[in-house]
Amino acid sequence: MPSLDVNDTTLYYEDEGAGPALLFLHGWGTSGRTWGAQLPDFTRDHRVVTVDWRGCGRSARPARGNTTGGVVSDLVALIGALRLDRPVVVGSSIGGSFATELAVRRPELTGGVVPVGAPGYWPSGETQAATQAELVAALRRDRAGTVADWVPGWYAPGTAPALIDWTIRQILDSGVYIDEHQATADRYDPRPTLPGLQVPIHYLHGELDTAIPVEVPRTCAALTPGTEVSVIAGAGHMPHQERPERFNAALRAALDRMAPAGWLNGSG
Repeated sequence: MPSLDVNDTTLYYEDEGAGPALLFLHGWGTSGRTWGAQLPDFTRDHRVVTVDWRGCGRSARPARGNTTGGVVSDLVALIGALRLDRPVVVGSSIGGSFATELAVRRPELTGGVVPVGAPGYWPSGETQAATQAELVAALRRDRAGTVADWVPGWYAPGTAPALIDWTIRQILDSGVYIDEHQATADRYDPRPTLPGLQVPIHYLHGELDTAIPVEVPRTCAALTPGTEVSVIAGAGHMPHQERPERFNAALRAALDRMAPAGWLNGSG
């Protein structure tokens, strides 16, 4: 099993293909398995790395370091250890926040960012803080029931029940310390830093995403020169799983738009 010891934890990763590098980051509580519909397509002409970030999937579940800064530090170490040449970082949900923060903090390591259904900020402000506090309390009180009630809302109507059930199982199989991300999620807001972002960014967002409304990436994109939003028709919060063919086409188009920025010159 490929793994890497970084920052007092162990990360599981997969590394396949050759060409310009892509680094895929999953969302809260899931794992690199969520990118299964992308791997056969993109490994044909890219070096593709998926990682289970700390606390999730097949990685270790430490009690400490479950913060945005902690995960970004892990990603810096991963990129260095695998000698990834300025990968474009594709992140789902909070994984998109990690990708954005990596680009803000270490732009020299990042060829571009593609947030997918990502919480650029929480539009409901203080209301969201109360909602997050209630969610964390519910997870502690009845984790299985809370996740089972919550996760179906991530997906668009008509999503296969098997996909929803699989997502629930992944979350319940991850560690409990990742709840710290939920406890602090309402405080995240990259908008002040976006005008100075030094790497290209392109938002992909599900048309029917009720977890993070499409107004969020559109607001973030308006703050960042040259940034665009591509909306995946018929998809909710997990468009890479719900509408993989549409998502893959949109991601390829986004990568093509990033090409003039020079990241494609690297071999990964």
